[in-house]
Amino acid sequence: MNRSPAERAAGIAAAIPGGGLFHEKSWRISPDPLPLDPHLQKRLEKLGRQLADFVTACAQLYRMSADERQPPWIADLLDRGKPDSLIALQRGKPLANEIPRVIRPDLVLTDSGFAIAELDSVPGGIGLTAWLGETYAHAGAGVLGGATGMLDGFASIFPAGDIAVSEEASTYRPEMEWLAGRLNARGGGPWRVVDTSRRNDWSQRIYRFFELFDLPNIACADQLMMGVAGGTLSVTPPFKPALEEKLWFALFWLRPLQSFWIRALGDKTYRALQEVIPYSWLLDPQPLPPHAALPGLEIHAWEEVAAFSQKHRDLILKVSGFSENAWGSRGVVLGSDLPSTAWEAAIRKALDSWTSSPHILQRYHHPRLVSHTYWDPSENTIRPMRGRVRLCPYYFLPNGKDVHFGGALATICPDDKKLLHGMTDAILVPVCAQA
Repeated sequence: MNRSPAERAAGIAAAIPGGGLFHEKSWRISPDPLPLDPHLQKRLEKLGRQLADFVTACAQLYRMSADERQPPWIADLLDRGKPDSLIALQRGKPLANEIPRVIRPDLVLTDSGFAIAELDSVPGGIGLTAWLGETYAHAGAGVLGGATGMLDGFASIFPAGDIAVSEEASTYRPEMEWLAGRLNARGGGPWRVVDTSRRNDWSQRIYRFFELFDLPNIACADQLMMGVAGGTLSVTPPFKPALEEKLWFALFWLRPLQSFWIRALGDKTYRALQEVIPYSWLLDPQPLPPHAALPGLEIHAWEEVAAFSQKHRDLILKVSGFSENAWGSRGVVLGSDLPSTAWEAAIRKALDSWTSSPHILQRYHHPRLVSHTYWDPSENTIRPMRGRVRLCPYYFLPNGKDVHFGGALATICPDDKKLLHGMTDAILVPVCAQA
């Protein structure tokens, strides 16, 4: 018997685990996944391999720079603000070939396709997207990745292990507990969700769900780092802060590095990534020679960017990484949303922090508007909503090379929101193929 949209949505709401999926957070429930046209679906499936190659190339460029086989300033820039112990670990032999085994880009759907807002190195939403995929698939929807794609993907990176969740990331602990329980129920594992106050009795394989800037508050950090250095522990994402910087988007566009990127990625992948990585600049305060200009902006100094009129400020300012402001929507400034004085202050603050916490500037790609529906439980009715979409596909790398596409989470934010992230009035759904 076919159920009405309201009945489907009510059923999805009723299936939410008793402990929830996010601590004290909710979202709008839709009866249907977000449909994606065949062209974008194909592009999404190819993107995982391309991004895995990109991250591998980033790791290679950092290593070569640290060894002075590429310009040393690259590694120096990526190491700014990091403790010496962490720099030494990421340069050591045990981590030489390690890259994160989960890659999640934040994609903004645009009129021409999508643009990559960032690569999240410690992505939330793995358990949520697994639950959404399973729940909507059981309700009859053909979600991308299938009912178990996310579970299969996560299980592929380690056969068993611990998921170490910090206090700062505790909002996401319920989804990780659901994920571990589901993996164990399938006969895998054992998987455990453990607190980072633990100092012993670790599994040999650990999924790190804490940010590296938070290491002073991670009681087990020294123990885990020693285990990695000694080869007794395997941790992903690896302790490689250089790979968690947004600076890579600006380095990707630097003309002097073009030959490296083409050689490392291949011309086809390089061109494909140029279509989706927004043009980005390093906010370096060093004065330019009198005859030089900033490429793409055609100006001589950052003070000129600070003086841009509001209609010319389709630019996003971001702190690059290793900061409590470098995740979520924190530390992100949209120029066209600010009055002139606030924009000037943001540019000046970014320039002043160059030596310790570098920033990048990116072209802002306007999200396209979509229409989707959500369930209003107060009246048990379905309501339409116009919104903008952040799309988060999850790619799993079982051996650091092969790529498994697990599924994708769509966050549909109301159309009055410019910065797209999880919020109470956003719709969260999996993605399906357009009929």
